[in-house]
Amino acid sequence: QVQLVESGGGLVQAGGSLRLSCAASGSIFSIEDMGWYRQAPGKQRELVARITSGGSTNYADSVKGRFTISRDNAKNTVYLQMSSLKPEDTAVYYCNAKDIIRTISVGVRYRYLEVWGQGTLVTVPS
Repeated sequence: QVQLVESGGGLVQAGGSLRLSCAASGSIFSIEDMGWYRQAPGKQRELVARITSGGSTNYADSVKGRFTISRDNAKNTVYLQMSSLKPEDTAVYYCNAKDIIRTISVGVRYRYLEVWGQGTLVTVPS
């Protein structure tokens, strides 16, 4: 079983900063792609930022210049540093991992196409 556990959400004033973390567990051998999505009340889930194992990134236009995604491959952890937060950033933030290889036993590995975290709430009051 592969699990993603997010942390770091909370309430922050407009203009403030917050750092989200997401750690993958479950005898992980490799993860190709990790990212963050968010879902605001009454809206669809949307991409915030993604990063590949090689370090290539892409961001939603709404967060470019304010958010930075990074990852520690050795720890199977992805981070989202959020700065200059706005009320419209209020949402549940979900960690996502794609193309995960997990070691089952010696010489045996299993591939997971996609796994989601449980979400962490970020609130920026207006």
